[in-house]
Amino acid sequence: MVIQHQFIERSTGRVVTERLFGDRVVRMIYSDAREKAPLLFRALTGKRMSDLLAFMVYDIPVKASTRRHLSKCGADLSECLDAPEILNTARRLFERKIRYWECRPMPQDASSVVSPADSKVIVGSLAKSSGMFLKGKLFHYEELLGTDREVLHKAFQDGDFAVFRLTPDKYHYNHVPVSGTVLGIYDIPGTYHSCNPSAVVALVSPYSTNRRVVTVMDTDVTGGAHCGLVAMIEVAALMIGDVVQCYSDEKYNDPRPLTEGMFVKKGSPKSLFRPGSSTDVLLFQKDRVEFSSDLVRNMNRRDVRSRFSEGFGRGLAETDLKVRSIIGWAKT
Repeated sequence: MVIQHQFIERSTGRVVTERLFGDRVVRMIYSDAREKAPLLFRALTGKRMSDLLAFMVYDIPVKASTRRHLSKCGADLSECLDAPEILNTARRLFERKIRYWECRPMPQDASSVVSPADSKVIVGSLAKSSGMFLKGKLFHYEELLGTDREVLHKAFQDGDFAVFRLTPDKYHYNHVPVSGTVLGIYDIPGTYHSCNPSAVVALVSPYSTNRRVVTVMDTDVTGGAHCGLVAMIEVAALMIGDVVQCYSDEKYNDPRPLTEGMFVKKGSPKSLFRPGSSTDVLLFQKDRVEFSSDLVRNMNRRDVRSRFSEGFGRGLAETDLKVRSIIGWAKT
């Protein structure tokens, strides 16, 4: 029996059954192929196959049915900055720009931490003493940051985290979750595993092995959020060939890559996934952030059929939220 995957819609509180893209294929790859044909499995999750699949799915002229499917999944194409006739391939639809300054307003609270993406979120802790302890379930944070980053391992030990899962219908620009100064940004090579919940449960910690970009920000600076060091990890996935860094202070004007020493403003566009679905992970230092109570409460609900809950043996229901909406605050 296939377990439904449900999430909680933050704006209404209702439980929604997710329409997972390519779910049958993903479940086949991460069960039969992984166990019975490991060479095929490695080929399917490699960069060459990921790029080929992305071209076949995203670069052919878009059909009217694609637009209807996106609409059924909740994508509001009226938010788009570009005219509809320009969005003539699935790639252009999924890489769309929106008028986020109008349709994703950000509360003016200097101490707040905001969502980096339109996504479904789970929050947790790396500390064994915490009721939200999930170390080793969704990822190993040392591997996530890179095995040779001992200073960062120590900095985020026993800290907290939030995992944001983007789906193909979502707006695929990532935005800066906190104001602060970039201490460093680096790329870690890896595989291209799917971020479908079934794949995550089957592999346990794919985020630690997928290709990813790590950005570390110091928020304890003038104009910062004052919640310590924050690491933002952008995780590539199946059919995600690139994570393009394109920070803009104002709207999408003058996009540029992030560099060490740059001050970045909360809520500004940071990067773009090309294309498909993927994941952002935020890491926080111990006792520096308090998550919004509704996200914690939702995660532990037992009336939601989450594949994460079934796979990891505890309540792990996601909350669907908007980019630039508050997920927590700096602890004072």
